Amino acid sequence: MANLKEIRNRITSVSSTMQITSAMKMVSAAKLKKAQDAITAMRPYAEKLTELLQNLSATLEGEVGGSYTTQREVKKVLVVAITSNRGLCGAFNTNVIKEVKSATEKYKGAQVDVLAIGKKGNDILKKTHNIIDNQSTIFDALTFDNVATIASFITEKFTSGEYDRVELVYNQFKNAATQIVQAEQFLPLAPIEKGTAIAGDYIFEPSKEEIVMTLIPKSLKTQLYKAIRDSFASEHGARMTAMHKATDNATELRNQLKLTYNKARQAAITGEILEIVGGAEALNG
Repeated sequence: MANLKEIRNRITSVSSTMQITSAMKMVSAAKLKKAQDAITAMRPYAEKLTELLQNLSATLEGEVGGSYTTQREVKKVLVVAITSNRGLCGAFNTNVIKEVKSATEKYKGAQVDVLAIGKKGNDILKKTHNIIDNQSTIFDALTFDNVATIASFITEKFTSGEYDRVELVYNQFKNAATQIVQAEQFLPLAPIEKGTAIAGDYIFEPSKEEIVMTLIPKSLKTQLYKAIRDSFASEHGARMTAMHKATDNATELRNQLKLTYNKARQAAITGEILEIVGGAEALNG
């Protein structure tokens, strides 16, 4: 009977776990809808802003972008690692951390520092990398203004010459089941090809140069905000998928335990019947 009691305790434990994972799945599904709508609505704006910037820059003569496009020998690199504050989301955080380590290997001979956005990335990467800042609280109030402050901080680090290159590493949201790890160059800005401007007779006020220099900081802030929004939606998608699988596994395990329990209970009952029958036969004999 002790064995039966142990199995009953395991069934109760697995059932409790299944209820928790099922609840977490529903919570993540609700949050995912809002996060998905936000990134879906933002992408066209971010893409159009980039297109406008490239179109204007391609019509200008000479150096465009000023200190934002300065190409220097890469001696110091800043990697912005965007992870989550909580776990239970499959390989979501692990994939970003692996990509950060790959970036470190890519820049051999250069000093690679990390700016962590997300508690999980900070906790793991601080063991192997120099963390210059941890912006985990951004997810408590994920607004453009709050992200713009971080973008300005990163931009200042580059334009002052403290870092020669800045890279973003994050999960790009595709759908609830698929997140694609991205490692994209944030600064310096990629050279813009000349002669690719869309033809048109426009009057610009103020000048094209002033417009471009105004758009670049805004474009950088938008790019970072989009990356964090992508990561935020990906986190909920990854957690929903992970909790769905966990619930399915718990259900399967519970069913197996119930089957084992029933077999053990039947065996115990059969054993008791045999003892009664054997005792009765002994008395009759």
